[in-house]
Amino acid sequence: MKASVHQRLEQLDLRLREIDALLAEPDSAADLDRLRRLTRERAEIEPVVRVFAAWRQAHDDQTTAREWLAEPDMRLLAEEELLDATQRLEQYEADLQVLLLPKDPDDDRGVFLEIRAGTGGDESALFAGDLLRMYSRYAELQGWRVELVSASEAELGGYKEVIAHVTGQGVYGRLKFESGAHRVQRVPETESQGRVHTSACTVAIMPEADEQAEIHIDSQDLRIDTFRASGAGGQHVNKTDSAVRITHLPTGLVVECQDDRSQHRNRDRAMQVLAARLKDRQQQEAQAREAAQRKSLVGSGDRSERIRTYNFPQGRVTDHRINLTLYKLGPIMDGDLDELTSSLLAEHQAAQLAELAHD
Repeated sequence: MKASVHQRLEQLDLRLREIDALLAEPDSAADLDRLRRLTRERAEIEPVVRVFAAWRQAHDDQTTAREWLAEPDMRLLAEEELLDATQRLEQYEADLQVLLLPKDPDDDRGVFLEIRAGTGGDESALFAGDLLRMYSRYAELQGWRVELVSASEAELGGYKEVIAHVTGQGVYGRLKFESGAHRVQRVPETESQGRVHTSACTVAIMPEADEQAEIHIDSQDLRIDTFRASGAGGQHVNKTDSAVRITHLPTGLVVECQDDRSQHRNRDRAMQVLAARLKDRQQQEAQAREAAQRKSLVGSGDRSERIRTYNFPQGRVTDHRINLTLYKLGPIMDGDLDELTSSLLAEHQAAQLAELAHD
């Protein structure tokens, strides 16, 4: 292990002890902001320190085994112990390399999941509904919460556009590589000749924005319109101007929200989505600048980039960024995304490690 890495790990070990001492103070709960900050920092540091402790134990075991090699009657046992300790050391060093990679500050945030029907007409809208169900089932399996923010339903089912708010532990960190164009190949229900059609939807994963700290929205830059909600809702739909449309004049971004009976809550939700879109826009611009110098193995973040194909006749899903094909389309459409998301994260980490080694 490099001396600089070892020193960094020693510092983190010391910092964890300091945090535990601060949290143990009688008045630690008096300042909630400070408590949350320390608790969040501890959650980030503790896994690293735990693996470092295991590395130190393996290092001590390796040293002891080497000392035993000098004893004739202990040599066989010492060789076994030395091999075991060396293998553990190598594994822990690899784990620590990943744990020390720069963290995306948004990884623990919730997201706004936006799905838009693209080429393919009615079939694309139906597929948008399938994708929403897929992500909702995945969220349920992860223990996350999904709340529909706005939806524009299509005549034959599915959605022209739908936005959902997904909250829970590590949502953005697991879903951030889902942004892009998703293509489906299957025989539509309306196809009488049994021909396979190709349709597409675009998915955008936008991390929540801390409006006060990150995204400044000037009220003078907004045009806010209210109108009567459309769709199901009985008498309420016909009598109350509860739906809200917010237009951000400098960028032309438009957000509508009409799913709640309260105009105030619809406005708050629309502002949250607008803040997330503006934050996402900033990230896309930054990624575009970065992509001019190098392109990540898991994609440039371009929304128009085709990232995945779902082929129903063959029962396969292919992620084109990492050349991964899985013949388990049924379970994947039912929310079993772990193999996909884990493979994408592993590829991203490998790219980071390669870049650090190059630097």
